[in-house]
Amino acid sequence: MRALLQRVSQAQVAVDGVVVGAIGRGFVIFFGVTHRDTAAEADWLANKIAGIRLFEDADGKMNAALHDVGGALLVVSQFTLYGDARKGRRPSFTAAARPEQAEPLVDYFVAQLRRHGLTVATGVFGAAMDVEIHNDGPVTLLVEKENERSP
Repeated sequence: MRALLQRVSQAQVAVDGVVVGAIGRGFVIFFGVTHRDTAAEADWLANKIAGIRLFEDADGKMNAALHDVGGALLVVSQFTLYGDARKGRRPSFTAAARPEQAEPLVDYFVAQLRRHGLTVATGVFGAAMDVEIHNDGPVTLLVEKENERSP
């Protein structure tokens, strides 16, 4: 499971010209699921993101978490996080989980973030989305949790 976090001053996602999710200060999370992922990986990522300190404190150091700054999250499912461009010119996406596996895990991940008391907006799973991001910093971080089961 992969979560690409971008710290933002504001962000929104639209489908067919209609805004379906918007936040002010916080993180946009591009979220990808692979075949072996389970709720355990989603739990770990939600816990990590809920407490990660990527906002500046009063001393200007990255020492504040979402709760400290009243931040929110915008979660956008993105299977292309598991794209493999090592061979040829067209990436392979075979490492991305099929929609019937990925969508319930995306929903579960969002629910776990909300259990931490976080405000979470989302895109629409499987839709073509226009994402508008006002990157703050810029600060971008890849947070990844691999399933520890043997293949």
